[in-house]
Amino acid sequence: MTRLSGITPSGRVHVGNYLGALRRWAREGAAEDLYFVSDMHAMTTAYNPQRLRALSKEMLAVLIGSGINPRSVFVQSDIATQLSTLTWVLECTCTFGEVSRMTQFKEKSTGAKTIRLGLLTYPVLMASDILLPGADEVPVGDDQAQHVELARALARRFNTTYGEAFVVPKAVMPKVGARIRDLASPDRKMAKSTRDEAGVVFVLDEPDMIRRKFRRAVTDTADRVEYRPEHQPGVANLLEILGACTGQSPKKAAEGIGSYRVLKETVADAVIEELRDVRKRTQDLLADPAGLDRIRATGAERAAQRGAHRLASVLRLAGIG
Repeated sequence: MTRLSGITPSGRVHVGNYLGALRRWAREGAAEDLYFVSDMHAMTTAYNPQRLRALSKEMLAVLIGSGINPRSVFVQSDIATQLSTLTWVLECTCTFGEVSRMTQFKEKSTGAKTIRLGLLTYPVLMASDILLPGADEVPVGDDQAQHVELARALARRFNTTYGEAFVVPKAVMPKVGARIRDLASPDRKMAKSTRDEAGVVFVLDEPDMIRRKFRRAVTDTADRVEYRPEHQPGVANLLEILGACTGQSPKKAAEGIGSYRVLKETVADAVIEELRDVRKRTQDLLADPAGLDRIRATGAERAAQRGAHRLASVLRLAGIG
């Protein structure tokens, strides 16, 4: 069985990405699972090409530095020829109504002066990401489940119309991980693309920077260290981070902490220690660009091999191969 997961380089990897996804991928990943940097997905809105390239490289290093098997990791654009070919076939299988109903397209296009066509059609590219390697399961949150349903619909339609070529994947809900909020605005989740980085702790932040960000974290005036998410969202966020780092429930993590100052210092210590080895391994990879390029090339080759037979079958059945 193959599971497929991707992460888009819309910004630098932060502690929420690591605790909520990357760490789980490293611990639970099987030999056939695939993890990729979805750099082509970052092109649906305005972006800087040089920054995208740099972020993709850094993200690849962080994935491997997090402990994910390098043989399971690749960068999406490295198999762009295969994906683009399959995407065209699937676009000719998909309908306008199906993609225009996508919730994310509606949200991101509302009020926009210009809308890139890729924002409309990228769910079909995502379907190609899933269907090309024959993924059986795609762990996704609620915001992406609709895209997996489109991949399922297109796979069934192609199989029925032209012949069996695709595994029909299913969306699976991953184990509930840490839901990390922005330290400066605990009413919103920590995000890679946030312009104000004061409340975002990045995996590659220096320990002193991490400590400063936690010291400035928003709490409240009660100075009462209890896990009450509805009443104390800032404190609850810190306790969830501490619990995720120490393997405790947030309520358990609160025990013995008597003030917000102690809480912030304790959480900072835990995060610094949690990220210490990840940061070191990632920095070592980035310091050896030739070595990282070799790992990337090997990952691309394996990903291409995984999809070559299926793409050839699809093209033959579609009448163009």
